[in-house]
Amino acid sequence: MTQKLTTKKMTLCALFTVLITAGAFIKIPVPVVPFTLQFLFTMLAGLLLGGRLGALSVGIYAVLGLGGLPIFAEGGGFWYLLKPSFGYIIGFIAASYVTGKLVEISKQLTLGRILIANFIGLFIVYGVGMVYYYIICNFVINTPIGLWPLFLYCFLLAVPGDICLCFLATILTKRLKPIFAKI
Repeated sequence: MTQKLTTKKMTLCALFTVLITAGAFIKIPVPVVPFTLQFLFTMLAGLLLGGRLGALSVGIYAVLGLGGLPIFAEGGGFWYLLKPSFGYIIGFIAASYVTGKLVEISKQLTLGRILIANFIGLFIVYGVGMVYYYIICNFVINTPIGLWPLFLYCFLLAVPGDICLCFLATILTKRLKPIFAKI
């Protein structure tokens, strides 16, 4: 079943693409993977727009960055595919889709269900991001990283902030979802 992509939906996708871009520049320096607000906006894209449109808005962000616009946390361009942290951007696309679908199929939208969807999205982002990071470092750019440093730098140092963003996204979704449902 195909849905028609209306002007309002395209505008909302563009809005979230811009928010994700802005979120990339709001960062707190953490070794290896910078902490940004991208995760918040990618989750909100899925939660508020639905899985399909949420993933589309994050996908557009990824394509624009790979196309050369310096909109990623550390630049842009096709070479970014070889940057170990690019896996997190791939994870953003998948997580936005999954969280959006989880909210779409939910009969009753409670804070608990939204939070569970966010934590599943968090798991997806970190799972994809860390696997990609490991593969790129160890097999592509020849800068080996062990499992413990990978876990420390790519998870333990970054996840506390993103857990807080899960709670913030849950509250924002609960408040904003009725408004987005009317659009």
